[in-house]
Amino acid sequence: MKPSKLPYLYTVLLLLVLVLVGCTNSTNEKSKEDSSDTSTASTSDQQDEEANENDQVDKTDDESESKREVSASASNNSEEITPDAPETEEPNTSEETTTDKDTTDTYENEENDLLASYSVEEIEYARVWLQLGPNHQIDGLYVRKIPAGTTLEPDYFPIVSYPEDVVQLSGSRIVDGSVTYSSNGDGSINVYNVPLPGRWYGGAPSPPEGLDEGEMREELENIINNTELVYVNPGEDDAVKKLIDLINE
Repeated sequence: MKPSKLPYLYTVLLLLVLVLVGCTNSTNEKSKEDSSDTSTASTSDQQDEEANENDQVDKTDDESESKREVSASASNNSEEITPDAPETEEPNTSEETTTDKDTTDTYENEENDLLASYSVEEIEYARVWLQLGPNHQIDGLYVRKIPAGTTLEPDYFPIVSYPEDVVQLSGSRIVDGSVTYSSNGDGSINVYNVPLPGRWYGGAPSPPEGLDEGEMREELENIINNTELVYVNPGEDDAVKKLIDLINE
């Protein structure tokens, strides 16, 4: 009787099963290892990604902070550099007043230039006549300088003299009248109420008969002791100039 092949087959099958089981276990373990490695790699990759993301976030934050600092610095610099807004200027009334005054002074200087070529005495003669002269429509302004000590009426009663130098102004005609005065040098004059020579006695060439010397002395001394203080007005320069041009000394 031939030996049975069944036990051999069973043995072969058993070995095959064991081999298969072993391969399966090995495959499973390798799968687990691969899975573990894959999981580990995935976890590592995820951690790397998270780290990268954190780095990006930190970098973004740093860049944002840096931008904010740069912006703040630029803003501060802009505030420092930006010039102050110009203040609204208020109308300067003092400058306007000064300008008006300067204009007035210039106008006065231009007017005074009309008299710049004339002497102080000539200007005074013309101003005195403009203010006190009996007649302004004259052909000439005659100036007679009388020194102190000269008698008031030298022809018939040389008994009272002028105590100071005086000036006698008159026109070319008797009807133009006269002004006799002394200057105080401050714009004022002392006016003597005396007539022109030859006009002491109402136009008569000589005093009336019986005129007492005492009476005449009293009259003359009264003239000396009662002069009139007058402040001379500047007058209009044009009129002053016209009179100066008529002066005869």
